[in-house]
Amino acid sequence: MQFGKIIAAGLISALAFAGAATAQDTIKIGVSYPTPTHAWAAGMNWHAEQAEARLEALYPDVDLILINSPDPAAQASALEDLVSIHGIDALVVLPFESEPLTDPVLNVKDSGALITVVDRGLSQPGIEDIYVAGNNPELGRISAQYMMTRLETGDNIVILRGIPTIIDNERFDAFMAEIEGSGINVLDHKHANWNRDDGFEVMQDFLSRFPDIDAVWAQDDDIAIGVVAALEQADRAGDGMFVVGGAGMKETIRGIMDGNELVPVDVLYPPSMIATAMDVTVAAFKSNGPVAGRYILGATLITQENAESFYFPDSPF
Repeated sequence: MQFGKIIAAGLISALAFAGAATAQDTIKIGVSYPTPTHAWAAGMNWHAEQAEARLEALYPDVDLILINSPDPAAQASALEDLVSIHGIDALVVLPFESEPLTDPVLNVKDSGALITVVDRGLSQPGIEDIYVAGNNPELGRISAQYMMTRLETGDNIVILRGIPTIIDNERFDAFMAEIEGSGINVLDHKHANWNRDDGFEVMQDFLSRFPDIDAVWAQDDDIAIGVVAALEQADRAGDGMFVVGGAGMKETIRGIMDGNELVPVDVLYPPSMIATAMDVTVAAFKSNGPVAGRYILGATLITQENAESFYFPDSPF
């Protein structure tokens, strides 16, 4: 009986959103995300703009309203405006931070809007109708699996982590679990805050302390840029040394396409996930199939063989 109630509730919700789509001339969808301050976020912004143009051309009755905000308070204010000024039917939101954006998103939900949350979950479960994110544990596992194809028992690696967050812990814990029992030695791991300058400084420290490093897991392409600079400055970029980053930065993928031996692969954490979220949200109004649920995108290993599929030359990232 309870199962039947859940199905009925889901059907009523789906019909409500479908009714909203037919009861008015324009479907208004707000898209809210942090102002780009680093490369991955700049790529996200580019993909959001591309998706906006594509979807509005495909559906003339869909109005996508893109707003980026420099801090959590500004994003909360932007969400209020999307409801009070624009009267949105749905919200796609990548929260600046989870805790301070939870109540503002809940207020949008209470207005009757469909909620799609991207990447960073809210602190209260169940608010979103749709969730779209990269696969952080898989990013760690795929990185480890590749490194194990190149390394042997007794080889040494160092790890440069991101910002101390749940996302970083998921990546790191999955990586460590994957290499357990492989005989690969992790000499040290430090946070480099997904930042190329911090990556350079942390790698300089590692190079000063460890004369024998066979590979580096940088976890992020910005960090990897700093790592490569430190390796080249110290003249330790040869002898089979390699670096594995992550995300899918344009310059990194271009290098992989060209056969870069120092950074031979990358692991995808797509900035285009915001476009996926926009697609699914529009589908909630345009499709006759169910779309509510969780969409966890794969952490694909990008190699020279498949790199061209992930290369967007016009993107800033």
